[in-house]
Amino acid sequence: MDAQLVQISTLNQKDKGPAFIALIPEILSRLDPSSLVADLHKLVDTVVNQDSVGLVVGRQVLSELVKILGEGSVKDAELRKRVVEDTLTTVQPRIVSYEEQVNTLRFQLADLLEEEEEWSESARVLMGISLERLGSDVERLKVYVRIVRLLLEDEDSVQAETYYNRAALLLHSDLNDRETLLQFKLCQARIHDYSRKFLEAATRYHELSYVGEIDEEERRHMLLAAVTCAVLAPAGPNRSRVLASLYRDERTLDLPTYNILSKMFLDHILRPAEVKEFEKTLKPHQLAKIAISSNDRLASAGQYDGMDEPAASTRTGPATVLDRAVMEHNLLASSQIYNNITFGGLGALLDLTPGAAETMARKMIEQGRLGGSIDQVDKLIWFEGNREEDDAQGKAGGLGDVVEEAEDTGAPFTKRWDAQIRLTAANVESIVQHLTEKGLVHLTAALA
Repeated sequence: MDAQLVQISTLNQKDKGPAFIALIPEILSRLDPSSLVADLHKLVDTVVNQDSVGLVVGRQVLSELVKILGEGSVKDAELRKRVVEDTLTTVQPRIVSYEEQVNTLRFQLADLLEEEEEWSESARVLMGISLERLGSDVERLKVYVRIVRLLLEDEDSVQAETYYNRAALLLHSDLNDRETLLQFKLCQARIHDYSRKFLEAATRYHELSYVGEIDEEERRHMLLAAVTCAVLAPAGPNRSRVLASLYRDERTLDLPTYNILSKMFLDHILRPAEVKEFEKTLKPHQLAKIAISSNDRLASAGQYDGMDEPAASTRTGPATVLDRAVMEHNLLASSQIYNNITFGGLGALLDLTPGAAETMARKMIEQGRLGGSIDQVDKLIWFEGNREEDDAQGKAGGLGDVVEEAEDTGAPFTKRWDAQIRLTAANVESIVQHLTEKGLVHLTAALA
């Protein structure tokens, strides 16, 4: 091989290119992998790093080699990967002169690594691509989106978010590449998921679950992810809107997480066994531990004097994202049941110390996610009466508003009790009417 290369180097400049190119099929046809890699290395080193060959001939030969490798002339994937990696290493000192060929080789190497599920390695190869050599913003966007997708496969959400932000700068309203746009939106949903912005993630996943171009199994997976993120989102009116949208989606009936979705939507208190079952479906980043601030820890661990209820729990706050979501939901659900509750009673309900329960209620009231007030003298949390129904709940059962004039007795708790009775009676009447229309119930006239 050395003698052939020296002989070709002495030819006229116009004859060098075809002569070097003629060697490529000969080398690739060799059966010994070590000999193939070694001889191909010598060829590439000669045409790229020897000044006597010239830049024009070097580009011509390297372009032909890249083309042949891309056509699959080397069938063995591991051998092909060795050849591409060695070629990239050899060209590295002169990379500025061969950017176009190096970019193509990097795409080929990234494909090979992705097939082997080496997600992070594939992403790192793509990061080395010279984006200035790509034709348009759409091509650059595709590279960034692919990098984000690969990094998320290995759950490297921090670096993925960096490249996601770069991709967002290249996204234009007139983008016609539907596939790239859908991949970007999926990456957006997953970034929100990994960043614990569960409300935004649930919304994006639910939107994607309606897209017809996506495979049906993938759409079901996205719907499941939307429900999971909605459950993990902070309790409050915004989450209630997302829960309502998912609850009304008939496809959620077949999901394994439908039970917890319905309980959250209907403001039912969640039991530990139900939470444990749901916990099994979560991904590692959704089970991440959360830190409690020093101020909250101090307030939660404070002495609890002057109350009859014993403080059974010693927990000073939620340990995981799921813990926090369930506790906040149960606190919100208890506000639908009780007019007021003691710190100790709420602590027993949430499995927290009374101080921690008060801290959680205080934060939710401050953030506008819970209507109420705190009486620290009597150690009571008062939930607001006569609150407007949250729009997201959609008036359970599709009843709409029940408008009825009531006598003003001047007693707010009596009025609230009466309103609850009226709403319950209206719900029962609507259900009976619906069952009658379906022929499931037959009403008989009462005898005088």
